[in-house]
This record gives sequence, structure tokens and C-alpha cells, in this order.
Amino acid sequence: MKSFDTPVDRRDTSSNKWEKYGERNIIPMWVADTDFKAPQVVIDALQARIEHGVFGYTNTPAELNSLVIERLQQRYQWQLEDSALVWLPGLVCGLNLACRTVGQPGDSVISPKPIYPPFVSAPQLSERTVISVPMLQEDSRWRLDFTALEQAITPTTKLLLFCNPQNPGGTVYRRDELAQLADIVVRHELIVCSDEIHCDLILEPGLQHIPLASLNPAIAARTITLMAPSKTWNIAGLACSFAVITNPELRRAFNRVRKGIVPDVNLLGYTAAIAAYQHGDDWNERQRAYLRSNRDYLVEQINQIPGLSLQAGDATYLAWIDVSAAKLENPPHFFEEAGVGLSPGRDFGDDRFMRLNFGCTRETLEEAVRRIRSAMLKHLPA
Repeated sequence: MKSFDTPVDRRDTSSNKWEKYGERNIIPMWVADTDFKAPQVVIDALQARIEHGVFGYTNTPAELNSLVIERLQQRYQWQLEDSALVWLPGLVCGLNLACRTVGQPGDSVISPKPIYPPFVSAPQLSERTVISVPMLQEDSRWRLDFTALEQAITPTTKLLLFCNPQNPGGTVYRRDELAQLADIVVRHELIVCSDEIHCDLILEPGLQHIPLASLNPAIAARTITLMAPSKTWNIAGLACSFAVITNPELRRAFNRVRKGIVPDVNLLGYTAAIAAYQHGDDWNERQRAYLRSNRDYLVEQINQIPGLSLQAGDATYLAWIDVSAAKLENPPHFFEEAGVGLSPGRDFGDDRFMRLNFGCTRETLEEAVRRIRSAMLKHLPA
């Protein structure tokens, strides 16, 4: 666990996360990448590839396809052919491609909220209408409101955007919930794009990720599944993701939309993915234990601060903090003034909340909590 306690100075590295606030004394805890070094096996593989010295156009390595197919079979009993995989330079472009692939301009795309902001921007950029259906906060977790979801579907609704594990709430959907969602999708003849990028970051013991498309052939034929090694092994900057599309017609349409616009994955992205999937799981087990400890510490501490509350998410390194009781006029500005940079809840469709990334050293997290507590006690003195 010591490796996760070792701080890495990310300043002056063109880090999107760390350069947002410039020289201001603000701990950046917003965008979803961690402050941990990638596993040494990934670093070694990248260094070996760089030593080769030639960085030309690169095909998808057959070894990587085999690793992914074997991984999905072993973990989820999900049997696939290599042809079902479509490699992409990022998951967000997959969301945008799905919106352009399914339906026509003017059609509607439906999604539960709160949700990761590209779930709203991708349909809009594709000239689709967004239908947002509020989720339910029940039994200490965020749940789908199946009745409201089904009632919101219109004749022009062609696509459902789904996120599991859920970002920002951290919910890992159970099999019965996925089955109910699949039934709605099939009965209404929708296509679903399922963002499952956090599938390897389950923190709650006893829970397991279940890919929506793995339930049965009917839902598989209507699903575009998006996955990536990026969040798990902190290699998002290497831009390597993939879609699983078992329906040949849907896959051809998806590839037709991307042709000539979306570039191939770069060779270092492929190299890192192979190393991560082949040798990175032991490292991730240690990371998950560290993140689970960070999560539990954060839940305990936040719930002791007047005006704030936090439920423990099942997965991810993202905390969805309820700030509504604090009655803050401008929550993002308030926390930045306190010295902590969080993601505004309004970007996810609910301004009662703020999202905090606890994928950092415990020392950094403790300092952030101290700053938050101090600011809140001044705002709401006991």
C-alpha cells in the first residue's frame, strides 16, 4: 500500500487536472483520473516499446484482442468473437458515435440522471433531443426509476444511454435491475449504449460487475458496451478504449459513422492496455483496497460536518456529496475558496451535490477534509 501513499508531483506536466487552478492553493479533486503512478509493469512495457524507436501506424495487436476476449469470458462468462471488438481512442468518442449511429437528427436520447456530463452533450452534438429521467435515492444507493423511465420513452426515442457502475453515484446494478432495464429496452425496440468504464473498480465486498449485454442474446443484439483500461490503471492520457458490439448490422453502422473521422488507437495506448490486462490485476487489488479505505474514511468524516452528507458508493473513486443542507449560494466557488476543487453537481444534472475524486494519497484526502470542515464550520457555526 506504500506506493499509493507516495505523492507524485503532477504540476508542470500539462495535467488537465492539476493545471486547472494554476498557482492557486486549491487541491484538484474534480476530473476522474487518480494521482497514482501506473503499475510498474505498464511503465516497463512502455519503456521497452519506446526503446524500439519506431512509432509508425499500428494495427490492433491480436494479443490484445485475445486478452480482452479471455478476460470477459473468465470474469463475466460472456463469450465473444474478436469481430465484436471496436477499438477507440477514448470512451467519450464512443458515446458520441453511438448517438450518431442510432436514429436520425431530431430523434430523442434518454438517460437517467444524475449522470456524467457527456451523456447530455453527446446527444446535443448529434442533433438529438435529450430526455433526462431522475434516479431514486433509496436504501443508501442511487436506483433507476423504471416506471418514470418507461413513461418518458416517446415514439422518437431510439437510444438509451446507461452507466454501470454509475457515475457519479457509484451504484453497481444488480442482476434483477439489469434484467428489468433489458426488458424495457427490448420491448421498446431501443438501442442502449452502456458505459462500463469503471467495471474494474468495484469497492464494496461481495459485489460483482455484470455487463448488461451479457444477460441474454436479445439485449446483446441491442447493446453497444464501452469499456477501457484507462480509469483502472490511470492511463487515460494514452487514449485506448473499446466498444463491444455483437450485432453485425449495428457494428457496421457504428464503424461507418467513425470512418475517416475518429483516429485509430496509438501504439503506446495498445502497449499499455496489453500490460495492464495481462499483468495489472494484482496492482489493482491493492489499489481497490486503498480506495476502499479512502472511501470509508471520507464517508465517516463528511457525515460529521454540518450541512454535508455522503453515502458510500459501491464502486469508483468518486464521491457524490449532498451539499443541499448547507444552503450555499455558489457551491463550486465556496469549495474553491476553501481550497478544494470539486466537480459541480449542476454539470451532472443536480446542483444539490458536488463530486469529489478521492483517488489520491490519504494525506491529500485528509488535508482536503480539513479544509472543507473549516470552511463549513465558518459557514454554519455549531
